[in-house]
Amino acid sequence: MWRKWSKFDVVLSKSPDTNAWTLMLNPEITVQTVDVIISQKPWMGSPWRELDCSMEIGNITTVTEFVLLGLSNNPQIQVVLFVLFLVIYLLTLTENLLMLLVIRADSHLHTPMYFFLSHLSFLDAFYSSIIVPKLLENLLSKWKTISLLGCFTQIFLVIFSGATEACLLSVMAYDRFQAVCHPLLYMVAMDRKVCTGLVAASWAVGMGSGLVNTLLLAHQNFCGPNFIHSFVCELPSVLLLACSDSYISIASILTTVGVLGFGTLVLLLGSYTHIIMTALRINSALGRSKIFSTCSSHVLVVTIFYGSGVFRYMTPASGSVLEQVLSLQYSVVTPLLNPLIYSLKNQEVKAALRRMLARQPRLT
Repeated sequence: MWRKWSKFDVVLSKSPDTNAWTLMLNPEITVQTVDVIISQKPWMGSPWRELDCSMEIGNITTVTEFVLLGLSNNPQIQVVLFVLFLVIYLLTLTENLLMLLVIRADSHLHTPMYFFLSHLSFLDAFYSSIIVPKLLENLLSKWKTISLLGCFTQIFLVIFSGATEACLLSVMAYDRFQAVCHPLLYMVAMDRKVCTGLVAASWAVGMGSGLVNTLLLAHQNFCGPNFIHSFVCELPSVLLLACSDSYISIASILTTVGVLGFGTLVLLLGSYTHIIMTALRINSALGRSKIFSTCSSHVLVVTIFYGSGVFRYMTPASGSVLEQVLSLQYSVVTPLLNPLIYSLKNQEVKAALRRMLARQPRLT
């Protein structure tokens, strides 16, 4: 008995000989005999349907690539979107790499807070490079396809980057907690070894999350249709197209989002609760203002990240306009905004940038 997370009434039963791994390693395989399950039971109060009663129908073509339907099929709009996203991508790379360069080049910024911020800037540039180049290619391409291996690679990198950023944002909140609540012990609690370990752990958790969810997805069967109602390969959208039982993959991604999304959110809220309580006990209005100013940028970044990314992965995919907006928000807009948010109100970053520009040789 099989269950399917899809809007389609027909589901293909699992074939032990054909899954995503087989197709990636043997691209010449394009046809596979499978059973089709056509009888359907009533809705069970969830996005999944329960089906049974199989019948043999012969050969059915298996999927070797997906079609990304993208944001629009209007050629004029596609050109406008291409220019818009190209500008956004170039600005994103420039901002984040400049932030990374300023932090590395200025000794005044060699502190735990900016050490974490440099990793966030690198991650934002990396994350944008996972999504936008393929988006730009498809906007101008007649055949908006992506191979099975290419799709799974993109899914792995998206989950890897998202999970790493969730952990890194929590680490940055913990750093602010130590700086505000335990200022005398701050440099001991957040020495170089601790900071390096926290960053390494964040990247390791992201890597593990991406590998587990992608490997589970790769064992699914994909027999058609192969249309993804998005501009990017995302796990919820691709799971819609799986022909076999996808409960394990669904449980895995929900667990990942639950543990990393809400787990790190609890750590964030706990850190900022202590920070606010400490700030309110300070008699100096200037001291309170400095604390809130330092933390406000991070709070805004966290709000944007969790408001789009977590919600996107906690709801079943349907190809709606809202899903497209959320995907654009956390994959294109957020990497653009993060360096601006952290630098606009940060006098130390502005001063470091002025010092770096002043050191550049001038043409005479």
